[in-house]
Amino acid sequence: MKPIVQISLDLTNIDEALETAALAMRAGVDWLEAGTPLILAEGLHGVRALRQAFPNTPIVADLKTMDGGYLEAEMMAKAGATHVVVMARAHTETIKCVVKAGADFGCKVMGDNMICEDMVAGAKWLEDLGCDYIIHHIGYDERRGIAAAGHRMPSPLDKLREVVQAVKVPVQAVGGLSLEQAIQCPKYGAPLVVLGAPLTIDADAFKTADGNLEASLRMICEAVHAQDVPAFA
Repeated sequence: MKPIVQISLDLTNIDEALETAALAMRAGVDWLEAGTPLILAEGLHGVRALRQAFPNTPIVADLKTMDGGYLEAEMMAKAGATHVVVMARAHTETIKCVVKAGADFGCKVMGDNMICEDMVAGAKWLEDLGCDYIIHHIGYDERRGIAAAGHRMPSPLDKLREVVQAVKVPVQAVGGLSLEQAIQCPKYGAPLVVLGAPLTIDADAFKTADGNLEASLRMICEAVHAQDVPAFA
């Protein structure tokens, strides 16, 4: 598949999310993500607002589901989400319920391997349970905690090729990537490039260092879309 650029709307109100989403679409972004902060702040209203404003754009609801899988996926799908996220550390039955709801309501399921002791095995397990995509994810708190202890900050690039080779579904790498690293993800065989933290200058503000988010996004989209994703045997 051709590379896809997804922007994570890690904002806390609908108006800002819609404004940023419109800017991102002008710049060439393919998918919109209702980030976890937006879902916590605005819930289904945020997803509905995005769907109304962008009727033909894929929308990822980053629920990070751990329980109540069928209901959560059903609610988000009915609100307009085309993709929902379930965690690998959830119970097997929860993942199965999200996959069942996805099939029932026409919503794709993204399985997130964050905090798995074996990230590669976690990704394969999610695929075996029916997830349509894998999110290979090193969490924000985990990265900061390890760095604060004086150790090298882990990166999803460390095992990205292994994850890609272990599964047949598309993979997305998330967690502390620089802009340059995010753009390189398709070269690892991971065609879904997500932009969020790489554009942030602190944890509380969604903006680029030069303040020109649209120009930065356009450059990134052009660089990502120009690539081919290698096939790994």
